[in-house]
Amino acid sequence: MKRLLLILCLILASTDALAFRCGRKLVQIGDYKFDVLEKCGEPEWTDRRYGMRASRLRHPYGALELDQYEEIVIDEWVYNFGSRRFKQFLQFENGVLKKIENLEYGR
Repeated sequence: MKRLLLILCLILASTDALAFRCGRKLVQIGDYKFDVLEKCGEPEWTDRRYGMRASRLRHPYGALELDQYEEIVIDEWVYNFGSRRFKQFLQFENGVLKKIENLEYGR
């Protein structure tokens, strides 16, 4: 029983989250930037950068290998909901929310 309680505490204390609330609206992984803006308004901080995603396509018997590269747009946003809540770090790839992370308490 103690072990289960410890595991639950560790899960709750982790910095990555799958969702958070903006008022009564839920923001979760897989939402589009437009939806997050509609639910939460403008973020306190934003940044945009570009990255590359690589994948390798292989023939089942190894006779052919193709490397495929795709440029992705990475947008990072921070929301500050005040001193009683954690700041929320959001990372979008090509306009889709991929990561939510709790930061320190807001101001």
